Amino acid sequence: MLIYNNACSVPSSFWLTGIPGLEYLHIWLSIPFGSMYLVAVVGNITILAVVKTERSLHQPMYFFLCMLAVIDLVLSTSTMPKLLAIFWFGACSIGLDACLAQMFFVHCFATVESGIFLAMAFDRYVAICDPLHHTSVLTHAVVGRLGLAALLRGVFYIGPLPLLIRLRLPLYRTQVIAHSYCEHMAVVTLACGDTRVNNLYGMGIGFLVLILDSLAITASYVMIFRAVLGLSTSDARFKTLGTCGSHICAILVFYIPIAVSSLTHRFGHRVPSHIHILLANFYLLIPPILNPVVYAVRTKQIRERLLHIIKSGTQPRNI
Repeated sequence: MLIYNNACSVPSSFWLTGIPGLEYLHIWLSIPFGSMYLVAVVGNITILAVVKTERSLHQPMYFFLCMLAVIDLVLSTSTMPKLLAIFWFGACSIGLDACLAQMFFVHCFATVESGIFLAMAFDRYVAICDPLHHTSVLTHAVVGRLGLAALLRGVFYIGPLPLLIRLRLPLYRTQVIAHSYCEHMAVVTLACGDTRVNNLYGMGIGFLVLILDSLAITASYVMIFRAVLGLSTSDARFKTLGTCGSHICAILVFYIPIAVSSLTHRFGHRVPSHIHILLANFYLLIPPILNPVVYAVRTKQIRERLLHIIKSGTQPRNI
């Protein structure tokens, strides 16, 4: 590490604190965090396996669900193993390049997940407002291109974040990041140089992703609700809205923790730092845990397939 002016330095690594202020509870915090990570991994792998083996689920909505499962696995795995290593072994050090890579994966795949939710809203709009053309509009190729577009958008939006840090902010006041992972603003606030470009770009991307995506999803559901209200019977309206229930729940599970974490970070200056960090970790863990549960509970085909697997596994084998 090179030191300049006895204040700023060029670090080769950073030091993650885990949950600042709760270091004495790290070993105990590892139990719920480790359990939640295990549930997220098992749940999302189960969803992928069920959709792959059940041919009746080879439909656009379930292909998008598989994309969500992969994204949730990447999101949780990009942070949780390192956090558990901090809790269990005190492995707080992280190399500069590893830190920037973690930052990219966290923010990129959160952006990709928002894009997939937008694509799923489009799928529900076509399925309800133009059902006769749903299969011709949402072909397997179109679903694949929508998923690829969401991925490329995430890379295009988030790629400059670590590059701007690498190229514009070589000097830092301290190596200690008061966070459990390399979140963008947690790193930028340690820099000695002018961080206005980094701050503005981060805020701009947050606006583009969270605000515009949520507005587009809301607009699609306004049109969906208008179409549903035009149906002749209450049973038809209820049944049609039921097909959107899982998607609406998943959207709320994704956007509400992010909104709460962002608002407390921006305006909750009196909120203890460990609350900020816990919220930041929860918004990376809650969607991967709850998305498989929501779809398993609300989707008949997934529920029946899981029950069939469980029954097959518990039946005694003939010798």
